[in-house]
Amino acid sequence: MTRNNFSPRISVELVPRTRESITAELSELRQLWPAITAVNLPDLDHLELGSCESCELPQAQGFSRIPHLRASRTPLDSVPQLLDRLNRLAVSEVLVVQGDPPQDDRPVFPTTSLDLIRALKAAQPDLTVHAALDPYRQSLQDEQTYALRKIEAGASSLFTQPLFDTRLMEVFGEMLPGVPIYWGITNVSSERSKNYWIRRNRAVFPRSFEPTLDWCTAFAREAVQHAQSTSSHLYFMPIRTSLRDFLGAVFPPASGSGPDLSGAGNSSSTPLPGGSSNHSQSAACP
Repeated sequence: MTRNNFSPRISVELVPRTRESITAELSELRQLWPAITAVNLPDLDHLELGSCESCELPQAQGFSRIPHLRASRTPLDSVPQLLDRLNRLAVSEVLVVQGDPPQDDRPVFPTTSLDLIRALKAAQPDLTVHAALDPYRQSLQDEQTYALRKIEAGASSLFTQPLFDTRLMEVFGEMLPGVPIYWGITNVSSERSKNYWIRRNRAVFPRSFEPTLDWCTAFAREAVQHAQSTSSHLYFMPIRTSLRDFLGAVFPPASGSGPDLSGAGNSSSTPLPGGSSNHSQSAACP
């Protein structure tokens, strides 16, 4: 692929397993990769902090914080209160997901992702609402239709489940022309983890795949080039791997007063694209 001058927006998912762990990761991200200014904050029942609680952390201030909102845990009549909370936190963008089946006795509501996207945009049109794209859960045509319905409902872009093959990125880029896409990138570093992804998420791995951090970070560098050449974006999701080990193998960590944009500090790493939060939502896959 031939690079152009487009700089993908990059968001990193930080899982708030504990208050201490996410606080440390936010500080490390700010110190070592100052050009990455967006963080995704998931909302899971078994974690100490919810997505909105994570947005409140002092170390999260200054980032473009993207809390995950689970439609199945959000009654539509609570949307005004939810928006009030987001506005108090100065949160200007969210990611709407359907949400996994409950692991406890907390209530589940019949709200769908489409319902929540419409309600949020109707109540606050200037809120940026992202939606999810899962290339594995159903046929490509059905997922394409579902994704376009989310865009029609008011979503401005799509965040994908982790992908492991740029060919699949090309397919969805062609199926969703004009739709800004954040390609999900993660690490699957053991056969057990690979089997879990196949069994639980129906993930598809290329023949060349190896369940190692080296393979995953090499693919991440390839994905960066793909995003640059297609004017799309990137969504990094490190799994039980330090930011330094995962991101550091893709983008050179900053040293001294600023990031090493030349890549000289790590011959296998990729120069870090610009990460300004004032990105253009008009960027699209061709």
